Amino acid sequence: MDLRNTALGTAGNGPGPVLTAMERLEQTPVADGAIEAIRRAVRALPLGAARDVLHGRPIGHPAHPPLVQVPLGAWFSSAVLDLLPGQRRAAHALIGVGVVTAVPAALAGWTDWAELPPEQARVGLVHALTNSVGLCLYAGSFLARARGRTWRGRALSAAGLAAVSAGGALGGHLAYRQAAGANHAEGVTHLVGEGWHRVGPVADFAVDRPVRASVDGVDVLVVRAAGGAVHVLADRCSHMAGPLSEGEIADGCVRCPWHGSVFRLSDGWNVKGPATAPQPSFETRVVDGHVEARLRPFHTPRPSSP
Repeated sequence: MDLRNTALGTAGNGPGPVLTAMERLEQTPVADGAIEAIRRAVRALPLGAARDVLHGRPIGHPAHPPLVQVPLGAWFSSAVLDLLPGQRRAAHALIGVGVVTAVPAALAGWTDWAELPPEQARVGLVHALTNSVGLCLYAGSFLARARGRTWRGRALSAAGLAAVSAGGALGGHLAYRQAAGANHAEGVTHLVGEGWHRVGPVADFAVDRPVRASVDGVDVLVVRAAGGAVHVLADRCSHMAGPLSEGEIADGCVRCPWHGSVFRLSDGWNVKGPATAPQPSFETRVVDGHVEARLRPFHTPRPSSP
C-alpha cells in the first residue's frame, strides 16, 4: 500500500480531499447570515444558571462531548443487536434511549456553538445539522419499529448511523483541528519560568484599570486594587483567547470582551462561562516600587461568589 496516496494526503503531497473540504467549509461565508440569526436565538434562550451547566463549567470542560457518548453508544449498540437474532426489542429500546438522550447533548452543543468565532461556527453548523438529520432518522426508525415495520426501521437506523458518523468526523475536526472547547490558557503554565519576574513600576498600573503587561514573555492582565493589592492573570481568556486586558473590571472580577466569561481577579476562578477553565494566576509582591509576579502553584480555587 502506497501511503503517499492516502485520502488524507501527506506533507509531501499537501492536504487530501477531506482536509481540503474542511478548510473550504471554514472559509465559506455563505451561511454567516443564518449563523448570526441562530446565534442570537440561542443566546436569547431563558436558560439562566443552566447555561453554565450546559457549557460544562461545573466539571471544568465542555459538557457536550461526554453527553454525546450516551446516544452514540446506544445507537451503535442497537446496530450490533440488529445483526443478532431475537434482539429486536432490545435494539428498539436502545434507539429510544439514544433519541431521548440526544436532546440534552444537542442543547449543550448549541449553547457552546453560539460562542464560537466564524470559522468554527461554520463547521459547527454543518456538524449540528448532520447530527440533526441522524436524530430524525433514528426517531423515524423508532416509530417504524413500534408499528412493526422492522426492516424499514433497520434501514432508517443504518442511514442514521451514517449521518451521525459523518457528524462525529466534523466534530473531531472542530475539537482537535480548530480547538473548539479547548483551554486556550493552559500553555501559560509551561511557558513561564519558576521564581519571581519583574512586571513593571507600580505607578504604571492605574487603580481598577486593566493593563496589559508581560511576565517572562507571556502577556498578562495587571489590575491594581484600591486597597493596594495587585492582581495578575494570564491575559488570554481560557475560552477563546480573548484579551482580558481589554475587558471590564467590576466587583473584583474581569469580564472577557469577546464572549463575556467572568474571572475572579484574586485567583483566576471562572465565575461565569462560557469559559470552563480558570485563568492561570500569579502571586505578586512589590519590591523597590516595582511589581513582581510568579506563577501561582496549581490549585482549584474555591468557587465562592466574588
